[in-house]
Amino acid sequence: MRYVQLRAFHYVACHGGFSRAAEALHLTQPAISDQVRKLETEYDVRLFNRHRKQVTVTAAGQELLELTRRMFEIETQAHDLLSQTRALKSGNLQIMADSAHHILHILGSFRVSYPDIHVSIRVGNSEAVIDALNTYEADIGVLGEVPEGRDFQVVHLNSTPIIAFAPKDSIYAAKKSISFRELAEMPLVMREKGSKTRSKLEEFARKNNIDLPVRIEAEGREAVREIVAAGAGVGLVSEAEFGVDQRLCKIEIADANITMDEALICLRERLDSKLIRTFMPFAKAAAMV
Repeated sequence: MRYVQLRAFHYVACHGGFSRAAEALHLTQPAISDQVRKLETEYDVRLFNRHRKQVTVTAAGQELLELTRRMFEIETQAHDLLSQTRALKSGNLQIMADSAHHILHILGSFRVSYPDIHVSIRVGNSEAVIDALNTYEADIGVLGEVPEGRDFQVVHLNSTPIIAFAPKDSIYAAKKSISFRELAEMPLVMREKGSKTRSKLEEFARKNNIDLPVRIEAEGREAVREIVAAGAGVGLVSEAEFGVDQRLCKIEIADANITMDEALICLRERLDSKLIRTFMPFAKAAAMV
């Protein structure tokens, strides 16, 4: 087994194909294919299913990928350790957030101190955030609930109530405050299953024997906002994420103290990563304000 063979396998598995892996490694596709083929031949194992232009990881390949993820993460940490006396002038910090709104102030101060660090932000629900961290597809996660267990380093950002919102010209706009039962009778527009806001509302409804029908389900917070603004129903969001939108008005849910505890998290095992280690103090400083 050679390092170049494992590296070729790892990049093909992570990038979803031989040509993409070749691009990432600045090699030719035949060279990548040859290294993976040699690895499969040497151990008489099939690591990828190849169907025309589609490449998927086999069960054996998935087990190997779990090991190579850790292997190349340790390699990165070793590089960081050996170069820790050098200024942090490059790198790509990957953030997965259920809402980028909660980290804008952190990013501002971080960018002032490290203007050459490339920051990429993807948006997904809480389940997607956890999955991205566990598969090393994200360095930092932002989500609406503190995860259980000791696998994560957690920085609490804020805690705000869940509110309803409706178009300013709708029949619901006159209601500044409603009960949860009144809310349940409205045409609700909610995010997809896996959204922590939705799961908290549904849990409260179950505990209080209230039917909470969803009239429209949309993927992503912005999609919900636009559907509501178009007059198709009433949306729900944490107050911190409501922001400013002249088309919409907030409606308090008077008898339901349902709050969202927004947190910034990373895997404890990756705290030695130079980028993560550099970013976390900015998060902690912002949380203390």
